[in-house]
Amino acid sequence: MRPTPGIRLFLCAALALSVAACGEKDEPTSSHQSIRFYGADGNMKNTIGEPVGKAQPGLIDGMKGTTPLTAISEEFKARLRAIDPNLKDYSYAGESYDVMVIMALATQLARTTDATVVKNYVNGVTIGGKDCSTPEDCLALARKGTDLRYVGITVKTGFKDKGEPSTTSYGTLHFSADSQINKQLTEYVGAGSEAAASTDPGPAPVKTSVKESGAPLIIGGLTAITGTNSGSNPPKRAGAKLAIQEINAAGGVLGKPVQFLDGDDGTNADKGKAAMDAQIAQGAQMFFGPSSSGVATKLIPEAASRKVILFAPSATSAALSAIDDGGFFFRAAPSDELQSRALADVIMRDGLRKISIVYRKDAYGEGLQQGVKAELIKAGVDEIDIQVVGYDVPASGKPEDLKIPDQAAQVKEFGPEGVLIIGLTESTYAILELAAAGVDPRTAG
Repeated sequence: MRPTPGIRLFLCAALALSVAACGEKDEPTSSHQSIRFYGADGNMKNTIGEPVGKAQPGLIDGMKGTTPLTAISEEFKARLRAIDPNLKDYSYAGESYDVMVIMALATQLARTTDATVVKNYVNGVTIGGKDCSTPEDCLALARKGTDLRYVGITVKTGFKDKGEPSTTSYGTLHFSADSQINKQLTEYVGAGSEAAASTDPGPAPVKTSVKESGAPLIIGGLTAITGTNSGSNPPKRAGAKLAIQEINAAGGVLGKPVQFLDGDDGTNADKGKAAMDAQIAQGAQMFFGPSSSGVATKLIPEAASRKVILFAPSATSAALSAIDDGGFFFRAAPSDELQSRALADVIMRDGLRKISIVYRKDAYGEGLQQGVKAELIKAGVDEIDIQVVGYDVPASGKPEDLKIPDQAAQVKEFGPEGVLIIGLTESTYAILELAAAGVDPRTAG
């Protein structure tokens, strides 16, 4: 198979890492007179940059990082803003939209809302049949019992057997002096391989002569309206609500409008389980979310035992792929196995040889820091020159309650050339604590 342009870009990035690993170590250059900040998908957002900029202007000027990101059209952004005029970011909006559309199409093809049946159709919606890209066109095919392949906003190729994207696109993002993402500097790099997609298209569409059962389709909401992931929630909710609006405008599923129960997991597994239980009691057969890997780790077994579908728009921990989910868990975001490589490449392109990784202690932070560290070592960085410092998530669930003076002091003492912060909304306060300890890119080393 000939690589797509996006995959060719990723191969180039991988080649850059292998070249760095094979060559001799470069001595730090004069460009490393000050520390560099790096981030990942949990914090490379304007909602993080805005409060940092107000407290410490210019602190994150030049900070860069990666996030699963597909270039989305201005027309799609306008539709999102019609749902939420106050949107500041679009991260995971496309994935959220695709989650809802895929669940709707799988249900229509199965002609039932029984999740034990519908789960067998989800991967197939992304794999075989006639191409379609809008709820209106795809639902029209599904109602006729026509096999289809949904080509979505971010889901462009088939899912793997484990119910996650086989390919994706990452954006390298840059904060400017105004502490906002500079869109002009965004670079896109393809990752993954279509060859990794499942070869099993799943069951054939149920014949139209079979009576539809279980309508209406009721989708529960498990996103972080509150808690330490709340800052990234608005575009996800906007994407989900836009999809529901357009699905229902196209005639709904099984002849009735789809119902969405907008719930809050609080970025907390116990709150997430309570919300799930309450919504199952209201008839929810499937769930949009959760949005964080830490919560997903706890809720995947719950979904399997309750026999309901859990479809996450942004839970990226590689460890989620190994959990026994009974076939009830899916995600539209790629595994951090891919992001680790992309993020390590961003750091290596700057020529850094001494790096601190500051991360939140949960499934997301643990998995990504381990992946990035491994990729940096492969690229030629000595393990002794990689510092890993973790912090506990505030028990209150409030991002502003994060206090990490000891960790910040450790980073200062280590004297890195760059600091990678892996966190969610609380990253704002991690960055400010680092600066207070003297880990400040505005100050020459």
